[in-house]
Amino acid sequence: MTTPTTPTPLSAPTLTHARVLRSEWHKLWTVRSTWITVLTATALVLGVGILMGATYTSDGGDSDVDTVVLTLYGSQLGGIALAVLGILVTAGEYATGMIRASLTAVPRRLPVLWAKAAVFTAVTFTLTSATALLTFLTAQLFLSDTDQAASLTDDGVLAALAGNAAGVTLLGVLALGLGATLRSVPGAIGAFVGGVLIVPEILGMLPYEAMDTAVRYFPTQAAGALGSATPLPGAASPGAALLALLLWAAASLAVPALLLKRRDV
Repeated sequence: MTTPTTPTPLSAPTLTHARVLRSEWHKLWTVRSTWITVLTATALVLGVGILMGATYTSDGGDSDVDTVVLTLYGSQLGGIALAVLGILVTAGEYATGMIRASLTAVPRRLPVLWAKAAVFTAVTFTLTSATALLTFLTAQLFLSDTDQAASLTDDGVLAALAGNAAGVTLLGVLALGLGATLRSVPGAIGAFVGGVLIVPEILGMLPYEAMDTAVRYFPTQAAGALGSATPLPGAASPGAALLALLLWAAASLAVPALLLKRRDV
């Protein structure tokens, strides 16, 4: 007589950081808004760059503008599109309720936030780097016979292209942190536009030297300093600007990390 055996239940897959990252990667690229914002950001930067190159004349009054800044004017618009994407990555899950499933699958919670930030940072930096390089080279086809002609081997050009990508990426991470903190897409977009884009401009108009110095290290002003091949008058140095942006981005992630530890959801 044989004794029936009880089938061994399948064990659940071990939760690792790699699995959480893979999950966030799939969630990012399976949402239609990701493709819309990515394509919009790329088209804005490339389109404005081509327009600036095609319409530029040496006697038009822009000869004193840094070449990289001139060709990447569209980064301001593209950066807003990518900031919206960062907000959707976090606040969008709260809007749909999917965040409950994510946090149930990852009970420690914080790895979800870190994975979102890591995936978004990697995708955004890669995208903005490639777009900045393509835009610069395309615009130079039109600028080759002007006083704005430049090449990748010129002093500061590659550093400015990389700095532009880093600045746009870190602004996006800041927006992602706002989305995770406020848990509302409209609220986070309003906070980003008002607090990050508008408030520094208002403070910069105040007649105080200390205020002018402080504004240099606000996110958008610091990002602008990173994207220039030549030092901008009145701007922070690239090293100080990068450090300031890193601190802003870290602070924007620290707040939702604390909330995740204290709140139920």
